[in-house]
Amino acid sequence: MYEPIRTKSVHTMAAAPGIPHRSREEELDIRLAGQLTALLTVTDELHALATRAADPGADELDGPALAGAADRIAEQVARLSGGHYPLRAEPTDGGAPSRVPALQQRARTLAGNALAVATSRADTAVMRLATERMAAHTGPAWDRDLASA
Repeated sequence: MYEPIRTKSVHTMAAAPGIPHRSREEELDIRLAGQLTALLTVTDELHALATRAADPGADELDGPALAGAADRIAEQVARLSGGHYPLRAEPTDGGAPSRVPALQQRARTLAGNALAVATSRADTAVMRLATERMAAHTGPAWDRDLASA
């Protein structure tokens, strides 16, 4: 009634010895580096808002702390990427201080994602960094602004 399958299964093709495969650890490294790179981009954007003059909404941002955090994040990305530092784009200049709460929420989410991946690969250095960034992007001002949105 049914015609037999005449092609090889995709599962046997995946086990072919000539095709390069990544280990679970390599996949987690790639994923963690991606999460940290996204967090670095948001951190750079917040730093740009903090350093711009006469922005009343960016008063609560600590520019030097954000710059230091961005450097530590870039070091971890380089460690995970075999010594290659991530490309860092110039943050946009048209950012309004009203974007700060949304950027803080995004940074907190990305730090949480990085913490989850770092926990699964038992990377204590990134776990500490991600926890620190989550705490830095959590506060009564951010929670109040998000609750009213």
